[in-house]
Amino acid sequence: MKITITEDTIRHVAELSRLEFGDDEIGKFTQEMDSIINMANQLQEVDTEGVEETVQVVDRDTVFREDKSEHWQSKEELMKNVPDEANGFIKVPVIIEKDDNE
Repeated sequence: MKITITEDTIRHVAELSRLEFGDDEIGKFTQEMDSIINMANQLQEVDTEGVEETVQVVDRDTVFREDKSEHWQSKEELMKNVPDEANGFIKVPVIIEKDDNE
């Protein structure tokens, strides 16, 4: 299945992401994303019949440590360093605001 990235696709994703781009940036992103999708499409055409799956590309064992809990600090000790709190929770500033028309 061939997927083509259009300027409308980029504008739609930008809107969902609440990002604003100029027309020149939209054109650039359209070309770049279409190129990436085309590379992925080329991978779909590769015959992988009989090729064993690769989980790790280097011969290296993963060393696991024992998973055990450790006592760090109590909630009260941690909350002493919090600049603003409400009802026992850390209060953070709003960084994403909704538009009035939503």
